[in-house]
Amino acid sequence: MKTPSNPSILRKAGFSLSLLILLLASCLPAAPTESVITGNPGDVLYQENFANNTSGWDRVLNDGGIMDYDSGGYRILVRGAKMNFWSTPPGMFGDVRIEADVTKLNGPDENRAGLLCRYQNGNHYFFIISNDGFYAIGKFTNGQAILIGQEAMVASDAVRAEGVNRLRADCIGNTLTFYVNDTLVASTVDGDFTAGGVGVLAGAFDEPGVDVLFQNFVVRQP
Repeated sequence: MKTPSNPSILRKAGFSLSLLILLLASCLPAAPTESVITGNPGDVLYQENFANNTSGWDRVLNDGGIMDYDSGGYRILVRGAKMNFWSTPPGMFGDVRIEADVTKLNGPDENRAGLLCRYQNGNHYFFIISNDGFYAIGKFTNGQAILIGQEAMVASDAVRAEGVNRLRADCIGNTLTFYVNDTLVASTVDGDFTAGGVGVLAGAFDEPGVDVLFQNFVVRQP
């Protein structure tokens, strides 16, 4: 486990506000106002293969980075240090099981990439990995990022340094569960958010140039 005793680790342990609010302005969609999408257990509520570049994900290109459809996936390139980008497609969901593949294309192994659920007005839960072998569950609430059930990002052999990492985030009631490559890495409890958007995120710590590709994004009814 990365602990605050090592100053170089504070970047992951603290998850300071500056890591999360330096966003592309166009990455902040309006809060969902539509009805919550539900179904029977196992039903696919939303599926995205990123073949259609008009399906509703952000398309951004500026000095801060890129978020766009690319090579049958959704690419996020973070050009600046201590920045975090995310994108949420249309739709409002309650209890969900979110799955996606993420591949590091370039940049540092000390990065962030993951899934988010219950996004409203900037608030959400996040489930992230870094390619140097760490994971975390947390929430962004009222302008502050907080890890849930852990004080720092935690090491796990389930996270692959190279190739594809299969991520799964279960947001069911007040229970948040994270799987990496079919391995359960964490489960915790928080009841602040009950419904909202789903999406993906990527970010950089001190070294810029994080470049990842998301594919096979699926949302199911648990």
